[in-house]
Amino acid sequence: MEDFIINVGKVEEWQMIKDMGALDETFQRAKRVLVGGGTVVLLRDQRSGEAWRVGEFTNLEDFEAYKKNIYKYLGD
Repeated sequence: MEDFIINVGKVEEWQMIKDMGALDETFQRAKRVLVGGGTVVLLRDQRSGEAWRVGEFTNLEDFEAYKKNIYKYLGD
């Protein structure tokens, strides 16, 4: 199974504008990849245009902790 890429900059943008739909969809897709045995990769785009790998998840427990941290200040 292919890796699922999460663009950290986009997640931060969605947090700021409280785009719950985009966050929910991204995290649901990522969870399906993990359940299927894949890896979720966190990438941050640099000003130079390069992508910097800032982390990855291979298990649901770590991923759920990351997701909880993202939603922490967004309310219900």
